[in-house]
Amino acid sequence: MDIKWKKYSHATITKIIVFLTAIIFFTGAITILWNTLRLHNNDFSIAFEDSYYLSSGYINDSSDIINSLRKITEDYKSEQFVLSGSTVTEDEIRSETDVLFEDFVNNSKNYNPNLSTEENHAIFNEVYADKIALIKDRLIQDDLRDYNSTLRKLEQYHGLIYYAKDGETVFTNSPNPAKDYFKTYPSYITLAGFEQDVFPQEIKTNTNYEWLQSSIDQLNQQDVVYIAFSEGLLHSRITKWQADKKLVANSMNQMAGLILGFIITFIYLIWITGRRPQEDEKVHLNYIDRIYNDLNIFICGLLIAAEAGVMVLLNHLKLSQYIFPVTFLIASLGMILVLALVKHLKNKTFISHSLMYVISYKLYAFIRDIYNSGSVALKVMLVVIIYPIIASLGFIMLPITILAACWIALKKVKEFNVITEGVKLVKEGNINHTIDIPGDGEFAQLAVDINHITDGLSQAVENEVKSERLKSELITNVSHDIRTPLTAIITYVDLLKNETDHNKAQEFIGIIDQKAQRLKVLTDDLFEAAKASSGDLPVNYEIIDIISLITQGLGELDDKIQARKLEFKIAHPQDKIFIRADGKLLWRAVENLLSNIFKYAQEGSRVYINIDDLDGEARLTIKNISAYELNVSAEELMERFKRGDESRSSQGSGLGLSIAKSLVEIQGGSFRIEIDGDLFKVTIQMASAE
Repeated sequence: MDIKWKKYSHATITKIIVFLTAIIFFTGAITILWNTLRLHNNDFSIAFEDSYYLSSGYINDSSDIINSLRKITEDYKSEQFVLSGSTVTEDEIRSETDVLFEDFVNNSKNYNPNLSTEENHAIFNEVYADKIALIKDRLIQDDLRDYNSTLRKLEQYHGLIYYAKDGETVFTNSPNPAKDYFKTYPSYITLAGFEQDVFPQEIKTNTNYEWLQSSIDQLNQQDVVYIAFSEGLLHSRITKWQADKKLVANSMNQMAGLILGFIITFIYLIWITGRRPQEDEKVHLNYIDRIYNDLNIFICGLLIAAEAGVMVLLNHLKLSQYIFPVTFLIASLGMILVLALVKHLKNKTFISHSLMYVISYKLYAFIRDIYNSGSVALKVMLVVIIYPIIASLGFIMLPITILAACWIALKKVKEFNVITEGVKLVKEGNINHTIDIPGDGEFAQLAVDINHITDGLSQAVENEVKSERLKSELITNVSHDIRTPLTAIITYVDLLKNETDHNKAQEFIGIIDQKAQRLKVLTDDLFEAAKASSGDLPVNYEIIDIISLITQGLGELDDKIQARKLEFKIAHPQDKIFIRADGKLLWRAVENLLSNIFKYAQEGSRVYINIDDLDGEARLTIKNISAYELNVSAEELMERFKRGDESRSSQGSGLGLSIAKSLVEIQGGSFRIEIDGDLFKVTIQMASAE
């Protein structure tokens, strides 16, 4: 069931459907949010307001009315007052004529630097009287437009009753200026000096009441302002507030549902993104995922900025109907990029797959390689170059770089001390000591070189010990093997001196001859082994067909093969195999091996000879079953005077394998012995002829 569910839940069509659903949810929520903010002045607080008197709308309207009445009574007083130019002050005129006055100072002949500023201004007013009059007229027209705009703003409040007085200036639309008259209305605000009366009283509990208080505080102490909201005005305002509250609440509910749907689908996308229906834990990446993660985040930021800019532009152009498709497109691109980031989070490559990381790592690797592979002088130069650059990045980097330099110095001193201590131990005789310094710097390389020296020294000591042991064994074995026939010869010579029986004498002479021949074999083998191992034998290379060499040689030894009742099995390719070797030396090596077989092979057994043509080499393999128990290793068997017959009852000298190995190696070949139970195997490899 789980496999079947995974097949459908991770399918491509499922991912596409869920992706589009998530984008629709997100786009719908953004569209509703934007339209709601646009229609309700970027304010969602109306959904949480309990009544119109506690709303921001009531406070805004009241503050707007008080500010408008203050401007008319204090600043403009009346239309005739504005037209008379009384609202235009000298300071305003001077600020508007600063450019003209600068031109007057720099270019006019009427400017007198010896006069005071005020005197020059008087001259300036006469010279530029026409232009100043035009500027003043423009300022009057600006004030008149502002005055009429303020009046129109008050006229928008149908059912608003107001009375405002500033000294002698009175501005009202009320038939009765008495305060008690305004208190007959269902909602009013009366302000006279420090006296403030607001009804209903709950208005003072409005969370935005300080906005209204701020407008009140701008009134002068002698100002009197009464405002009252008629039943009709309040009814229209309350009806609109209720409709807006319902609309905003519905919009918020819709957004909550869309956001919940988006969260669910987005979580589902996070779960299945990068996965396939097959049972594997691998995160599968695509071409989009090749974008570096920091660039991805930067592009996402650009998309967010583009979305905000496009929405503002569409709203300005009154093309709000295009917000949904534009947002859908931008959100789709953004979702693809976000899911790519999710894949890298799953794949644990979020940091490593960033452009900054790649650049930093390559720079670090470049400096590290230079530092690790370069000489000390190069490293010092590198530090001298890099240190000022790092230190110049900021004062805070100075102590950091100093600490880093101290850490590097201490590390290098520690490595040097480890090498010094290691060399001291080696000098004192502990040649097996290994100096361990991690990394691949110059000290680490020095430690490796010293370790190689100690390894070579250990190997040399081991070889010397082995050589001494072999020399001792050689002397012992030579003494034993030569003394035995020599003792027999001496003994039978003494017997022969006193023997009168002719038959007995002939028997003794035969034994003496046999022992003399044995002694000759030993001395010849020893001489040949010495020459072969020393490399004094001349090597005459020629092109040889190794198959013919082996087959012809076996033909010459057929009598010995028949005497030991051995059956030779030869396997080789049909084509000839040519090698570069000395035919005489190679055959002497093979002959020694065959002689070894005749002496030690199990009588009546089989001997296998395989000749193979390898890539650039020819391989000769000889295998036989030993008549004696091979209770020694291949390495020991290669030692001189070592025999498979530890009882030394056979007639061999123990030098045959050593001689064969030396003869093969002086021709550039390889010689290897393997022992498996009683199976004896020799492998010879020689270079093929070019």
